[in-house]
Amino acid sequence: MSRTFALIGNPNCGKTTLFNQITGSNQHVGNFPGVTVEKKEGTVKNHKDMTVVDLPGIYSLSPYSAEEVVTRDFLINEKPDCIINILDATNIERNLYLTLQLMELKVPMILALNLMDEVRASGNSIDVQKLQNELGIPAVPISASKNEGIAELIERTVQTAEDNIHPQRMDFCKGAVHKAIHSIAHIIEDRAEKNGISARFAATKLVEGDSLMIDSLSLSENERDILDHIVTEMEETLHTDREAALADMRYDYIDTVCKKTVFRHQETKEHQRSVKIDTVLTHKYLGLPIFLGIMMLIFWLSFGLIGSGLSDLLAYAIDGLTDLADRALTAYGMNEWVHALIIEGIFSGVGSVLSFLPLIVVMFFFLSILEDSGYMARVAFVMDRLLRKFGLSGRSFVPMLIGFGCSVPAIMATRTLASEKDRKMTVLLIPFMSCSAKIPIYALFTDVFFDEHKTLVMLSLYLIGIIMAILVGVLFKNTLFKGEPVPFVMELPSYRMPSLKSVMIHMWEKAWGFIVKAFTVILAATVILWVLQSLDFRLNIVTDSADSILATIGAFIAPVFAPVGFGNWQAVTALITGFTAKEAVVSSLAVLMGSEISALGPVLSQIFSPAAAFSFLVFTLLYTPCVAAITAVKRELGGMKAAVSVILFQTFVAWCTAFAVYNIGTLILHL
Repeated sequence: MSRTFALIGNPNCGKTTLFNQITGSNQHVGNFPGVTVEKKEGTVKNHKDMTVVDLPGIYSLSPYSAEEVVTRDFLINEKPDCIINILDATNIERNLYLTLQLMELKVPMILALNLMDEVRASGNSIDVQKLQNELGIPAVPISASKNEGIAELIERTVQTAEDNIHPQRMDFCKGAVHKAIHSIAHIIEDRAEKNGISARFAATKLVEGDSLMIDSLSLSENERDILDHIVTEMEETLHTDREAALADMRYDYIDTVCKKTVFRHQETKEHQRSVKIDTVLTHKYLGLPIFLGIMMLIFWLSFGLIGSGLSDLLAYAIDGLTDLADRALTAYGMNEWVHALIIEGIFSGVGSVLSFLPLIVVMFFFLSILEDSGYMARVAFVMDRLLRKFGLSGRSFVPMLIGFGCSVPAIMATRTLASEKDRKMTVLLIPFMSCSAKIPIYALFTDVFFDEHKTLVMLSLYLIGIIMAILVGVLFKNTLFKGEPVPFVMELPSYRMPSLKSVMIHMWEKAWGFIVKAFTVILAATVILWVLQSLDFRLNIVTDSADSILATIGAFIAPVFAPVGFGNWQAVTALITGFTAKEAVVSSLAVLMGSEISALGPVLSQIFSPAAAFSFLVFTLLYTPCVAAITAVKRELGGMKAAVSVILFQTFVAWCTAFAVYNIGTLILHL
């Protein structure tokens, strides 16, 4: 019999780490809120008939954000066989607030008390047996990162589901709140059961004024009046509003439980250490310069000291493989046209992109360390003051930060933003963040034109993207999205030593995604490109690629780019192919120049001046994102009109910025 388990917890409680331990899934773990945006599934190790669903991290079941709606809808509509509620044992009081709401669903449930190793190391303790008795829920102490207690958790979860053991303790309210909940539960009991919802859970949501629950129960006007009267009486008795009354009721009960079960002598060592570190890293004036310094160091290591050497080695290996294939095809007597397609098209195009794989792997190795350590959450905190001036809260920085990896998951991550204004505005700004797909372009041009200043050029490109996003944010704040940003509330996790497994998983994800793209989208684009530059409009093979279909199309568009420094058909054509995938810009240049990777430099120097090269880099940084990102924009903003607007607007911004860069570089700096 197949079973489904729902994995639920607060953001940053170790939920995704536990999911990976239970399922063996290669899923990235991040030490900042917002990593899990949609529910993800995995099969329990050694239990092929059992599925675990990793739901978004939430603080409550009130539908204030998209992730809370996703989680709540799954619990109500999909009806999992058991809920695994993971708690951060170092901050159990806050985590139990969600637990009390989950108990009201009357679904079999088990608690996973995570980070118990940190609790013990600080001399603190939790009486797990007494906690089980107080809540009426099975509880298992674990350390997800160290794989401690996972086997017992799986065993007890399976047993809880098979025995259909529901939470034993339900009535933890008292006084006026107790009276209101039970009065409403009595009124809507039949209707709730008909909808497959616990009457207790439905009544609590109605006391909160939950519009989704009111609509789902199809309450009549008379019933709504009765409910309003009950809630008003409760508020008048307690001299507070409905939501505060429920929150006070829950925290009073949590305080009672924790006094009996949690024995805390001091703050955890991790928390004490984090407070000391934060006095420097989140300093009012030093926080941002420190972040920029760290990023500059990462760029230097990725594109210089470590990554550059590895990239050169891979490029030599690919060149050697290309020469070997060339000789083999010649010896075989392969048709000349097919021979040229394989060597000049596929090997030059795909090989030129693959040679930059080490740069991406090294860069994301260091970024994963920053993320898993908990530092990136601090960056969002530091950025809040700056972003607030431009109409956004610091919480928007999390999806924007993800955008440095890939725009698609970053755009999806905006669902974690509570404000619709913030969400839409962040979606429109994310494409200005320089995604990892552009790294091969940067690496190629900095190698050729700015070899002595690679780190500075790389950092300047990322800063230009951020600055343009800020300027566009100011524009949007005063036009499309008027109003103040929502208050910024984000949990700052304790600094922790990054898990080598997590870092390696992240690196492998990036590397594998890059390889897959190289042998699918980029391979297809390269073949089409080579064919179009080998034929004219009469489908005759040309001796000079300047007479080809591609050159004709490129030459027609090229004058538009003459004012920004690269009005040649090769550069324009490469930019067009970049719409499929940004890495395709490099493969396209390799195919169009008919050159091996190691020989691309001298050829590029013939058609680009240094000023034009930097202008080209700025344009590729800012112009329309790839097809996948545009599809994500269309999905999140609700239509093709929005997607087309993003394409046109970003391309316009890119052209204007590149124009300014090229002319300043030419006239003032004499590049």
